[in-house]
Amino acid sequence: MIYTVSFNPSLDYVLDVPEFETGKVNRASYENIMPGGKGINVSIVLNNLGIENKALGFTAGFTGDALKRLLEDKGVNTDFIHLKHGMTRINVKLRAKDETEVNGQGPFIKEHHISGLHEKLGYLDHNDILVLAGSIPDSMPKSAYMDIMKLLKDKGIKIVVDATNDLLVNVLPYKPFMIKPNNHELGEIFNVEIKSKEDVVRYGKKLLEQGARNVLVSMAGDGAVLIAEDGRIYQSEAPKGELKNSVGAGDSMVAGFIAGYLESGSYEKAFQMGVCTGSASAFSEDLATKEEVLALLEKNF
Repeated sequence: MIYTVSFNPSLDYVLDVPEFETGKVNRASYENIMPGGKGINVSIVLNNLGIENKALGFTAGFTGDALKRLLEDKGVNTDFIHLKHGMTRINVKLRAKDETEVNGQGPFIKEHHISGLHEKLGYLDHNDILVLAGSIPDSMPKSAYMDIMKLLKDKGIKIVVDATNDLLVNVLPYKPFMIKPNNHELGEIFNVEIKSKEDVVRYGKKLLEQGARNVLVSMAGDGAVLIAEDGRIYQSEAPKGELKNSVGAGDSMVAGFIAGYLESGSYEKAFQMGVCTGSASAFSEDLATKEEVLALLEKNF
């Protein structure tokens, strides 16, 4: 079974306001509310690809109830810990001439809530895959992902981490199966500017040296690079298509990589599936479907 963890999921309220002006009443030409959060996106895309999984994490308030219902409507299994106080955050994505986001704060997560999640994760075994993705609330320790990996370090679980800065770097000694920074996040880790795929390979190898088994780096329209534990480097340009929505593309790449690896056991096939799944989401108003991914795979690989 695959499990995803979202410490701070959201409801994403998307608004198109073509002629947006500050200080005035503006009317949207399009609006939508959808589940949000990196781990949530991974769960949705895995489900779209026919891969059974379960979404874990924390919810609160009426917004948390709504998030759970939306996921159930999409066929995603959930096992959230529902908090008595606070509310699952609402993230507003305003699409005008420029795209603007206002992200909510989310509920306060206490130590006993975290212990409850650790108890759930304690039942995982070597046949399972765990995805830790996204930010954490300010109320949680920056060691949150590291603490989970420390808890599970002797179980042989494949753990995928998609996070930034210390949240990512701190897990490297525990040998995550795969990490997925984008090129900007990779540069931030080493305080450099990543200008090419050669730079990605150079610094990605450093993350392997620090403990990561596989490093998958997304580069938006410039494609992606996989520095694999078998010593091979896989590179790809981005498939051609019309960019409609960049939100969730990186998360979709993670889901596609996992699906491809489970199907083939090949890092090359997993990489190709990841690239096409990320692109399929970028070319759609929603997250990638299996049909969209397979069409890109046939065309590009």
